[in-house]
Amino acid sequence: MRRNNRATAEDEAQIDLTPMLDVVFIMLIFFIVTASFIKEAGIEVNRPEASTSQPKENVNILVAISANNEIWMDNRRIDVRAVRANIERLHAENPKGAVVVQADNKSNTETVASVFDAAREAGVYDVSLATEDD
Repeated sequence: MRRNNRATAEDEAQIDLTPMLDVVFIMLIFFIVTASFIKEAGIEVNRPEASTSQPKENVNILVAISANNEIWMDNRRIDVRAVRANIERLHAENPKGAVVVQADNKSNTETVASVFDAAREAGVYDVSLATEDD
């Protein structure tokens, strides 16, 4: 009989961790869902300065143009002919998003204009140029 009493006493002394694990998983899901993920184009550019610049909401497509006219999207270099297809793909993921072009001070206006044209051909008409505050 003693053996049975000892076994029940050990069972009662254990702590049930299931509710605590449930709370931890719920908090993890909450933080993942509410986290805002920062999108980056892939390179750092020296943007031009503008005194009338305004912050842009709902930006989900960033296109960076380097000083030597390389085009970057989603941390990878792409050809100018592939800009439209990439913007269409990213716009399909979030139709309410906008396109922001981060062009370097030394990039050609021809490259910037071709990115703007590709965005409009992809059906995105909310296209902006990123600038630095004065």
